[in-house]
Amino acid sequence: MSQKITALAITFNEEDNINRYVKSLSFADEIIVVDSFSTDATKELAEHLNVKFIQNEFKDFSSQRNFAIEQASNDWILFFDLDEIVTPSLENEIKQVVTSNDGSVAYFVKRKFHFMGKHIRFGGWRTDKAIRVFNKQHCKYTGLVHEVITAKGKVSTLKEKVDHYSYKSFDNYNGKLNLYSKLQAENLYSKKVRPNAYHFLFRPFYRFCWQYFYRLGILDGKEGFILAYIHSFSVFKRYLQLWMKYRKVD
Repeated sequence: MSQKITALAITFNEEDNINRYVKSLSFADEIIVVDSFSTDATKELAEHLNVKFIQNEFKDFSSQRNFAIEQASNDWILFFDLDEIVTPSLENEIKQVVTSNDGSVAYFVKRKFHFMGKHIRFGGWRTDKAIRVFNKQHCKYTGLVHEVITAKGKVSTLKEKVDHYSYKSFDNYNGKLNLYSKLQAENLYSKKVRPNAYHFLFRPFYRFCWQYFYRLGILDGKEGFILAYIHSFSVFKRYLQLWMKYRKVD
């Protein structure tokens, strides 16, 4: 017996991606977009697509994703990001595992990361994966920033990969990292973590060395260096924003 599938998305200013995203998931029985009141043409574009469009105030990523899950009519959920494109081979594998009833309640999907027009093979990206297919009766999101699925049951990994095109422009990518840094700072502030010299000096330096040298980002050329640099700087920004919260500085 075939299982019906709901594809979900959370959006904010995704006018460049929403058409491509909906097209790549058109095989789903239902597509729902939960938007954080975009200021670009996302809403207008979505209204001309075969999707259910809902606007909901953004609090954190897990809350927004769990809200989207609550809107789904079907138990099996596909929850890819707007910059991830489902290939035909991945589509076929998803259909197979959802109907196979192998006992899994969730599936990891490996991601092929593309940055500045280049497929990034090192720096930790080769092993990058996330749960993107799951049964909502057994799974929910936790974590404020890099939200993860908590699954009660067997979790498997799909063979096929999703294409991940996170880079649109340098300012756009840096803006994403700034948002993550801000949310991470708020999370640390709620835990009463106080930043010190260790956080400002050692943590960014360690992040750069881990990504560029230990995980061989150096082999990705200038793109590998840029990625290691901006990710290490986002660590610095996290603690700077945390420090500013304690100083009551906007």
